[in-house]
Amino acid sequence: MGRYTNIPVVRFQKGARYFAETKYPEVPLSPSDIYVVTSVGDRLDLLAQQYYGDSSLWWIISIANTELPQNSLYIPLGTQLRIPTNVENILFSYKNLNNV
Repeated sequence: MGRYTNIPVVRFQKGARYFAETKYPEVPLSPSDIYVVTSVGDRLDLLAQQYYGDSSLWWIISIANTELPQNSLYIPLGTQLRIPTNVENILFSYKNLNNV
């Protein structure tokens, strides 16, 4: 599921197309969370593919690690990341927040 799947498109003047504001859920700590230290070549989409089997869920790792720049797939080398494991609950919360 891409993060903009089913998010309404809002149209403005001159044909410009924008998505409605997307709301993201809080990602609470869980004893089952996985912690990794990034190495050369790590990106959020690749880690999402490795841990979730779906590269489009990179945003879950991103919002769980608020100290990361939220506008990039790239992670500074040697950064400790929390990989949430309760993906179903996060997706459920995301859908409820965005009325998807």
